[in-house]
Amino acid sequence: MTPIRILLADDHTVVRDGLRAMLERETDMTVVAEAADGRESIRLAESEAPDVVVMDLAMPNMNGMEATRRILAANSRVGVVILSMHQDESYVLGALKAGAKGYLLKDSMRGEVVQAIRLVAQGRSFLTRKVARILQE
Repeated sequence: MTPIRILLADDHTVVRDGLRAMLERETDMTVVAEAADGRESIRLAESEAPDVVVMDLAMPNMNGMEATRRILAANSRVGVVILSMHQDESYVLGALKAGAKGYLLKDSMRGEVVQAIRLVAQGRSFLTRKVARILQE
């Protein structure tokens, strides 16, 4: 089985390091690249051809929503999972309209992150319960 190829895009090194350490314990996942800003995430998505991009929304040199739009315009087969501290409806809806298939909050459990990546890699969607409740209100 070919592992899920993942690009991590977050401007905080400690967040990327933690995600990499967590995801690389999964036998079906490999982190192929890390980006510290939106522009770099677009460049790396093109050169590394990940299956899934785990994308922060608030980053320098281009926010995650615009980077998501551009990545998907270039390659619609890539799945994007947003991992953000922003939980209000405008951010969630904006990310989904940009094409993200998953939305996680940074206080999500490890299992939710892993599940979201697996589902999005299969072309499915994932929202944490907290995010789903926000959209239902």
